[in-house]
Amino acid sequence: MLRLPLQALLGGLLAAALLLLGGCTAGGLSALTTDQGYTLSQDVPYDRANKLNVDIYSPSDAKNAPVVVFFFGGRWEKGDKSEYKFVGQALASRGFVTILANYRLYPRVHFPDFIKDGANAVKWAHDNAAQYGGNPQKLFVMGHSSGAHIAAMLALNEEYLKAVGGSRSWLTGMIGLAGPYDFLPITAPDLRDLFGPVERFPYTQPIFFVDGQNPPLFLVHGENDEIVDVANTKKLAQAVSRAGGPVETLLYPKLSHELIIGSFASVLRGRSDVLDQVEDFIKRRAAAAASANARDNSINAVPLQVEEIQLAPTTIPEEGIGTPQPIVDGTQPPRPIAPVNP
Repeated sequence: MLRLPLQALLGGLLAAALLLLGGCTAGGLSALTTDQGYTLSQDVPYDRANKLNVDIYSPSDAKNAPVVVFFFGGRWEKGDKSEYKFVGQALASRGFVTILANYRLYPRVHFPDFIKDGANAVKWAHDNAAQYGGNPQKLFVMGHSSGAHIAAMLALNEEYLKAVGGSRSWLTGMIGLAGPYDFLPITAPDLRDLFGPVERFPYTQPIFFVDGQNPPLFLVHGENDEIVDVANTKKLAQAVSRAGGPVETLLYPKLSHELIIGSFASVLRGRSDVLDQVEDFIKRRAAAAASANARDNSINAVPLQVEEIQLAPTTIPEEGIGTPQPIVDGTQPPRPIAPVNP
């Protein structure tokens, strides 16, 4: 007798939650988000000159935790970090120090100012995450929709992080949810103004900067997305893969643009496993980075395969052991990245 009323109640809650998502913003879901299990530090300045702040969600007893800098979506024109409390809570519940960053929006600014804001937010996280229990050696950038565009630009075009004294080596990985990465031609009047002038349009596209030297990317998209075409993710993944860069792609046949981020909220979490997949990527990449750092800081022996070595006869001079020979390690330098000044 209780089954139908319960189903109706759950259906009503789901419908209400989906309505709250409204486009690329999701402020209403924060009203349904718990305050338990984490410490929230609100409105911490990271760029006082431009009045930009971050909110930090620290898991209880966080220590040496991975750090995620999250950029919200909203067509580069709207949104606020306060609307994404449900994302901060979700990631903190999985053990990650989560930093939600505000950035300047159009028409206040044009491209690439919001990318520069993203770089400054990453620098702040790199310099300050340890105070909140995070490990800056396990630093990730993540975004939804236009926020994923910002995260991808930081991961693929190193010039932005170089400008704040960093590099892509700061990034353990990048997570993009339903991001626009290859959206030429730009036809909407507001976007043409936002990304102009026209001759600079190619430099606004993350795919333009693919060089195979990127940190690991995790690109997630729903094929039911009616706002950002799933081809953006497919094309970027293919380009990175062809260039030899690390990339993982996850496509959901029935997931919409709104639900791919909305499913992080507790009331919608059962609708997809996006949060579980993001957690798995972060933990795997953080563990791999920690292992690599441990190897870099140690002196390890390499087993000598004696049977593979054929020694040529040598003559040892009477007063020495011969002339030292140069050591060649056989490695090739990485392909340089052409400097770009967007």
